[in-house]
Amino acid sequence: MNLKLYKPLCIFDLETTGTNIGKDRIVEICILKVNPDASRESKTWKVNPEMPIPVESSQIHGIYDEDVKDAPTFKQIASKIMEMISGADLGGFNSNRFDVPLLAEELLRAEIDFDLSKFKLVDAQTIFHKKEPRNLGAAYQFYCGKTLENAHSAEADVMATFEVLDAQVGKYEDVPNEVAELSEFTFHNKNADLAGFIGYNDKNEAVFNFGKYKGQGVKAVFQKDLGYFGWLQNADFPLYTKKVFTKIQLSSKF
Repeated sequence: MNLKLYKPLCIFDLETTGTNIGKDRIVEICILKVNPDASRESKTWKVNPEMPIPVESSQIHGIYDEDVKDAPTFKQIASKIMEMISGADLGGFNSNRFDVPLLAEELLRAEIDFDLSKFKLVDAQTIFHKKEPRNLGAAYQFYCGKTLENAHSAEADVMATFEVLDAQVGKYEDVPNEVAELSEFTFHNKNADLAGFIGYNDKNEAVFNFGKYKGQGVKAVFQKDLGYFGWLQNADFPLYTKKVFTKIQLSSKF
């Protein structure tokens, strides 16, 4: 194994009802846990999203309403997922922009706290796009010399993603093999939240990435316009973003 791990790395993939982080739901999740000694374990869950799966989504991943009608809801398996990823770092393919934010939303809806600061995040797609801009199937062919069968099956995608990530570390001398450095390498932009609504300025202060206060410090805005915080909490923002706003608002009182 080219990767040098000091604690487990959980590579995971989600199949979902759609791509809206705030509104869509998970219909399948697979987690591959790779330990520092290179041993592995994987688990896959079908999930009842408690909403109809749009046909255009089903045509991509092959999971239809009938397939998940008797499956557990996410809330029913949330504790098992947290048990598996606790104490580990997280990785995936396009995971920083989609899978991690959506997983955080589902966990918060299930009343399980998700603290981003406890995880290093590694995104194999970012390495791939920096080095060989293509998709997962092309990455699998390029790095592993294999054809990706059953693409958009969570299990097939997650197994291929780990093989791609491990091969990337072995191929490029300037790609680090430790998760902390990989996490820095695979981030496009540093944000305070998962969806990118809150960024940082050159003083490492949280700033708005949108709206009438774009570029201004969140803490300073809340100190002068507390009503804006109230509007944000009632607007259609992801739960994790609201959590970060709340943390900043509480700190703005001091």
